[in-house]
Amino acid sequence: MGDCIPDTNDVSAAGDRDIETYHISSSALHARAAHHESFQQLWETKWKGPCAMGVYPFMFGSITDFQPVVDAIIAKGLKEPYNWDEYASMFFPQAFKLAFTARQAEQNGEKEKACELYLRSSALYRIARFPAPRSPKQHEAWNLGKQVFYKGASLLPIPILPISIPHPNHLPSEPPLIPASLLLPPSPHPLPLLIILTGLDGYRTELSAWQTPLSRFSIATLVLEIPGTGDSPSLPSDPLSPDRLMSSLFSYISTALPTVNSSNIIIWGFSTGGYYSLRAAHTHPSHLLGSVSLGGGCHHMFDETWLRNVNHLEYPFDLAHTLAHKFGYEDNLDQFIKEGKSKFSLLDSGILDQESCKTLVVNGDLDEIFPVEDLYLAVRDKNGNVRKNTEFKVVEGRKHMGEPESFGVILEWIHGLWGLEAGVDEFKKGVLEGLPFKPKY
Repeated sequence: MGDCIPDTNDVSAAGDRDIETYHISSSALHARAAHHESFQQLWETKWKGPCAMGVYPFMFGSITDFQPVVDAIIAKGLKEPYNWDEYASMFFPQAFKLAFTARQAEQNGEKEKACELYLRSSALYRIARFPAPRSPKQHEAWNLGKQVFYKGASLLPIPILPISIPHPNHLPSEPPLIPASLLLPPSPHPLPLLIILTGLDGYRTELSAWQTPLSRFSIATLVLEIPGTGDSPSLPSDPLSPDRLMSSLFSYISTALPTVNSSNIIIWGFSTGGYYSLRAAHTHPSHLLGSVSLGGGCHHMFDETWLRNVNHLEYPFDLAHTLAHKFGYEDNLDQFIKEGKSKFSLLDSGILDQESCKTLVVNGDLDEIFPVEDLYLAVRDKNGNVRKNTEFKVVEGRKHMGEPESFGVILEWIHGLWGLEAGVDEFKKGVLEGLPFKPKY
């Protein structure tokens, strides 16, 4: 572990607090990706392939459900800037139709069929509220998507359960409960627990796609959303809110989940969730066996130069505005750019210099969502030395999160920490082969 990183001098330059250029190059930073031209381009150049495979962002989705909706959206000529209510409403008829058929199947005792169709309905509602609920119709899609997801998840061989975790450390202005998805495989022994922190647009109803494949290896999983997304109770504009949440979360695990080994917990943050798993590694190290930050930022993700350009890069929609919304600034991008780094940088706050649990930081070197320079800051201190307990992997030639190679790297690392009975190749293959959604009905 730790290959593909530049030498110390290069890392020091890449990790500088006030850079104006990035590894992806100035020309790449200012280029406009084709998928920002129209929804048709988004579908044809970026989304059609993943939809056909049933992978992010189409977890539990079927292309046969999406294609009629896509054709209608293309016929209307939708493109940026989107009217989010208009965009979201296009998915509702097909999602409703699937949910209706799922209810009929459930009433007829066709449990497997009902399960699949509920989950496929949730995928349509998910893309309707993507990347974040910012309009009334998108909020409706989020709520309806949760309903059909948990109906389907309750019919799985090992159900994925919606739970509400007490949040005694909440402020008066924060809700007192933490919504999450829990899967506890049957086991005569205490289970290792993987906490999955969701990202900017993938919430607990989607990242639950990892839970069933992991359960086959007797791993308990808990999926919850990060501040400013989904149903997270944490104040998005308060840098300390995730720390309060983590304290409540670990208290709950140690007292309310007796089938979980509370000394055998790993946390894995996806994308923006990687910012929070990296933070937790330094704020709550005694509660964690390990922490994985996949594609997460920590400092340069808040650079003005970066945020002024990312709306036309790798992300499907308006990344900078979505981030501003997520961090509690609503539509005020300028204010977010002005204040974001001083409020949320893990470098400037000194959090990265605190002791951590064992930590793995992974990303692609061509990431256009969070600059790979943040990986360098996360793994090396101001003297250029690799931080204690930290390992890293830079996947060359890959964009955000370094997919698909990054998943194998992380699963191998997790396997080593837990010392699982299954061989490492069996574990990686078993989990990864279980991720793509394959419709039967």
